[in-house]
Amino acid sequence: MRSKFWMVAVAMLALLVGGVALLSYAQDSATTTTTTQKAWHGRHGRMAYMARELNLTDAQKAQIKQIFQANKANGLPLMQQMAANKKAMLEATANGNYDQAKIQQIANQQAQLMSQLIVQKQAIRHQIYTQVLTPDQRTKAEELRANQISRIDSRMQKLSQAGENSSTQQ
Repeated sequence: MRSKFWMVAVAMLALLVGGVALLSYAQDSATTTTTTQKAWHGRHGRMAYMARELNLTDAQKAQIKQIFQANKANGLPLMQQMAANKKAMLEATANGNYDQAKIQQIANQQAQLMSQLIVQKQAIRHQIYTQVLTPDQRTKAEELRANQISRIDSRMQKLSQAGENSSTQQ
């Protein structure tokens, strides 16, 4: 049960980080070369890593940017609602207040929004995978995905072992 909690916690953290990256990218409306370079190499470490590892061309980077721009209208309202819910949670718990029903309601709304964001993120990834990447890049992307899964499995195993060690010490 404890490992399931950590798995969900890690997934939620990953989604939050991805959502913040999506929001910050969505807010960037400038299209100059330096802004594009900053988007790929500065704020978006994961995107820059993938672009470097997959050896994306400038044309492919431009295609991906167009895909993000085309999906911007769908993601922005979700991110705004997520921010509004976070504010509502902060207000609901101000001064040590704890109304479990209110907190549960806000948490359920956040979960629904995160679910929608996950689906949207995967749709964007699918679009990039099928419309932008070459067959060789797809092969490399699958290798990177397998490595990522391996790292997650390793972290989960360490977390499970840490949980078992702490429960035996109590």
